[in-house]
Amino acid sequence: MERSAPAAEEPGARILIVDDDPGIRDAISEFLGRHGYRVDEASDARSMELVLQRGPVDLIVLDVMMPGEDGLSICRRLAGQPGGPGIVMLSAMGEDTDRIVGLELGADDYLPKPCNPRELLARVRAVLRRRQEPRSSEDGVGASCEFSGWRLDLVRRELRSPQGVIVNLSSGEFSLLRAFVERPQRVLTRDQLLDMARGPDTEAYDRAIDVQISRLRKKLEDGSGAEIIRTIRNEGYMFSPKVTRQS
Repeated sequence: MERSAPAAEEPGARILIVDDDPGIRDAISEFLGRHGYRVDEASDARSMELVLQRGPVDLIVLDVMMPGEDGLSICRRLAGQPGGPGIVMLSAMGEDTDRIVGLELGADDYLPKPCNPRELLARVRAVLRRRQEPRSSEDGVGASCEFSGWRLDLVRRELRSPQGVIVNLSSGEFSLLRAFVERPQRVLTRDQLLDMARGPDTEAYDRAIDVQISRLRKKLEDGSGAEIIRTIRNEGYMFSPKVTRQS
């Protein structure tokens, strides 16, 4: 059974809470609603789809353990959709391995349950902020850029392969790739990448960047064998190709 929380006087982004525990849904919905978000609730995958049929959402707070289709399966399905919502996963299983699985499937962030509502709010804000980044930066990257035959459209948030195939990116992967193309052929530490791609106020961890880079590398494979993202031992990572910027 899904229901909408009362909208704030000045509605902000639309957020969908998907959790089979009505107490958790209500608590998160009430808290985020008080901070200006339009919030919908769903108890499972089926009711989630009913909410999505009414219009797109900006972000989904998604529980892992649910009856029927679980959160990991939902995450995998939604993360593969172009222009899909941001995803913050919640799980009673707080081990790093569980977080890594969620990130590998395309989640933008992952919090163990029970979580502090203020921490969840900070993560939600960070994900939404990354998805609404300005279309240009202080470094002068234009509306799009090209590297090794690839084209990254910063306005459409679209990556196109040398063969012209669109490669779907989660918002976290897009933010990380953008951080790289803005600073090509420079060694970037994990801490720098965390700040650039996830925001300086996030409480992420080094392994999260390693997971995102591993996913990004797989998506940038075109059969040429070129190493686009190099690992610099004991230092960090470097984006190897020359980047051509276009307005």
